[in-house]
Amino acid sequence: MSFTDIIILVLTLAFFAFALYDEIIINHLKSPTLLSIPLLRRSRADGMIFVILVAILIGNNIHAQGPAFTTWLLSALALVGFYIFWIRTPRVRFKKAGFFFSGFWTPYSKITAMNLSEDGVLVFQLGERRLLICVRNIDDLEKIYKFMVNNQ
Repeated sequence: MSFTDIIILVLTLAFFAFALYDEIIINHLKSPTLLSIPLLRRSRADGMIFVILVAILIGNNIHAQGPAFTTWLLSALALVGFYIFWIRTPRVRFKKAGFFFSGFWTPYSKITAMNLSEDGVLVFQLGERRLLICVRNIDDLEKIYKFMVNNQ
């Protein structure tokens, strides 16, 4: 196994671990998920560029008659990348004591202010940091509001 194969394998496993963490593990961390809201997808173009670049690497490896194992690793990386960037839906998951947004835990006690922008973006002020939550369906903002009022 070459150094390149090891790097590709590590990247593929890291992407796969993130997908498992985001889809399965987060639902069971801290407490059961009480409300899960789908968010707008932001990086479709970046994801497509990544998958196309990996496809070019696959083509180059096949054309140069490179190792079949490298082709399989690159194919697995392209599939996992396609899943993460195109199939997976980003979500905000509200729990009893806080919420998961972009894979990170934020307790409700850290929220200093909550605002709604004119274009429907929910803004959580966390001290000097802000979280911008862009929901897919505007009606989900009302669900979040009712959840926050009833569970605080």
